[in-house]
Amino acid sequence: MISPFAFDNSYARLPDRFFARLAPTPVAAPAMVAVNRDLARDLGVDPELLDSADGAAMLAGNVLPDGAEPLAMAYAGHQFGQFVPQLGDGRAILLGEVNDRSGQRRDIQLKGAGRTPFSRGGDGRAALGPVLREYLMGEAMHALGIPTTRALAAVTTGEPVHRETTLPGAVLTRVALSHVRVGTFQFFAARGDTEALARLVAYVIERHYPELGQSDQPALDLLAAVAERQARLIAMWLSVGFIHGVMNTDNMSIAGETIDYGPCAFMDAYDPATVFSSIDHAGRYAFANQPRLAGWNLARLAEALLGLIDSDVERAVTRATEAVEVFGRTFESELLQRMRRKIGLEMAEKDDLALVHALLDAMHKGAADYTLTFRRLADAALDPALEDRVAELFATPELYRNWAVGWRVRLTRESTTLAERSALMRRVNPAIIPRNHRVEQALEAAVERGDLGPFRELLEALAQPYDDPGARCAAYMEPPCPEERVLATFCGT
Repeated sequence: MISPFAFDNSYARLPDRFFARLAPTPVAAPAMVAVNRDLARDLGVDPELLDSADGAAMLAGNVLPDGAEPLAMAYAGHQFGQFVPQLGDGRAILLGEVNDRSGQRRDIQLKGAGRTPFSRGGDGRAALGPVLREYLMGEAMHALGIPTTRALAAVTTGEPVHRETTLPGAVLTRVALSHVRVGTFQFFAARGDTEALARLVAYVIERHYPELGQSDQPALDLLAAVAERQARLIAMWLSVGFIHGVMNTDNMSIAGETIDYGPCAFMDAYDPATVFSSIDHAGRYAFANQPRLAGWNLARLAEALLGLIDSDVERAVTRATEAVEVFGRTFESELLQRMRRKIGLEMAEKDDLALVHALLDAMHKGAADYTLTFRRLADAALDPALEDRVAELFATPELYRNWAVGWRVRLTRESTTLAERSALMRRVNPAIIPRNHRVEQALEAAVERGDLGPFRELLEALAQPYDDPGARCAAYMEPPCPEERVLATFCGT
């Protein structure tokens, strides 16, 4: 098939032990569900070609486009703290890589494309619900300005998949800076394959961290650079109330993108202990635990790289520890800066962190909605008469009113005008997020009734999260009614 993609496949040029070469398994009746036209154009691809019968056949894996070199990547990983020496792509196949219109190299991967040597007994397929969830969540995160993998297309297969029930099958075309993970390094470290580790370090530096190309200590400098990029990513997550749900080392992208949207969710009422994942029984990946677990994952990356950092184990551990500590410093600074802006502060004062924590404590005690509290705070910053709309979000309004006294005093020391301050806050406090109940409603309509209308409407509402929604999208701002609350989300595998 003539390819819509101008493939240039660098990962396929690595040694064969980095992957297994195989083609996707064909499906019975591919049909296009959604094409991300903006992303297609960014990739230099004609969206009309994708949104056709030929495009559906290609993105379901029935036909290989010219230049594709399909492969399943090998990696290991710690899953809920337990090390598994071989995981790998059990249902995803990398077709190849393209350079987008800005010159950025991007992976094109089919998720749900059939069994691979890494499937570990799974069927290699994906169900429509999780495919659409990843599509929605990735596009929402992109619109929020958070680094993320994205969906180029979703295709139904005309075949059922069997989970707890029988569900319609689907394939997601996922686009990423790359699919190299912390677990990719762990895979080779577990085998004592120092040569492969060195090749992987060099590959990642050339692809994602070219500023390190002249480094005389590449493994160490890469570790510090990954730690810094992850710190910024996790700070972004917390600033919008996002919970990944399954932060295993095989789900941490070396490129610093949000990857593998499984039981992910956004908080409604603020609670740092919030957990949605149905498989996270101990709360390992609760909202407030995410920075600690990111640091833990980076320590596992450091362990994998020790032999390349220094031949002396003690020196290697000391130097790697210092590199990983970049995460904590960067995260704390980045999160404080973001939270300052969320409450309208541009200047830095020593008590700002205490002011932020006091608000979060009041929100927790008052079960206040995380997203709406900050969004309405932007309105109150412009017009104090609107403070009642913030206070009404708290089960005990005085919790907010007591905090707001100190906030108002702090604002008097800012140099921005009321209008400038409110505009700043609106740029960092979204009006619309993918509320869990809205996501579930859209998925239920698509899976149970074949109705894609709610999915498309939600996708449209999520595209401009910082703008004031028009009448059509205003309902997407609202938190769930008690009977609409989603208490658990599922991995989808």
